[in-house]
Amino acid sequence: MDIFYAVVVIIGLVAFETVASIDNAIINADILSTMKAWARRWFLTWGLIIAVFGVRGILPWAIIWASAPSLGPIGALTATFSGDEAAALAMEHSAPFLLLAGGVFMVFLFLHWFMAEQKNCIVPGELAFSRTGPWFYAVAALILLALVYFAVQINPFLAVAAVAGSAIFFVMQGFRLFADAKTLELEKGTGDPESASHKSQISKLMLLEVIDATFSIDGVVGAFAFTMSVPLILIGNGIGALVVRELTIRNIDSIRKYAYLKNGAMYSILCLGLIMCSEGFGLELPIWIAPIITVTIVTTFFILSLRRIRRHDYGTCPAPRKE
Repeated sequence: MDIFYAVVVIIGLVAFETVASIDNAIINADILSTMKAWARRWFLTWGLIIAVFGVRGILPWAIIWASAPSLGPIGALTATFSGDEAAALAMEHSAPFLLLAGGVFMVFLFLHWFMAEQKNCIVPGELAFSRTGPWFYAVAALILLALVYFAVQINPFLAVAAVAGSAIFFVMQGFRLFADAKTLELEKGTGDPESASHKSQISKLMLLEVIDATFSIDGVVGAFAFTMSVPLILIGNGIGALVVRELTIRNIDSIRKYAYLKNGAMYSILCLGLIMCSEGFGLELPIWIAPIITVTIVTTFFILSLRRIRRHDYGTCPAPRKE
């Protein structure tokens, strides 16, 4: 594998994973501030192992195995570590389905943020679209209908992949809504504090792991826009996860000041989603385009965030209407 290509991919993955997980770091820090010392230590040690080697290590392998069942579990595990020609052909054959499913997931993720979530507005049109939350489902349905129409003319299973990407998004969205609701419950702290103390700590640890796993889906799926190599995904996403943990431990308020980093992450997600959908339909793009686009977008929004800090401008878009 070309060293320069590997370095560029890893840098792009680290930038994408880190910026896309800032919300995760903020939520983690808020919950950890209410937990006892032993629970914080457990999460910051064993939780890190689960997040890096569990979710971010096992999930790419599971995705490749699911997209190329003929490889089997062992074949999927060794496919990206070896030069086995049969494994390479199986992965090449299944790549369009994996890429289209991941692309639909990423595009829907962006659209939900763009249309139905509160945000710090900077790009023209964000303010107007922040008030169109109820229309997200109509737009998503029409996009899915168009993708399925074109995909079924190429390969019926390609249409199934598009629907699968949509299903994954709505399942993950459900988990996130559940996690948000549980976070609010824990913050209110109902019941007797003494008798429920240990149970509360365990509940918070479980919630943090669920939130981590949910946020990891975005990074792992998006990683396939960079490369099909599981070792590179594991290294890049793993380093990104370490950075997120470091942000969690340190003063998270200093990260919140960079208000447009989330915008940069979401526009990166849109670009990655479009790249994955294009490649799913057979368009060949340069291998360096995904990492270069990600680093460029993240850097641009980081600079915009610095300018905002200097102007002391802290306005946000209004909260979207209830869906």
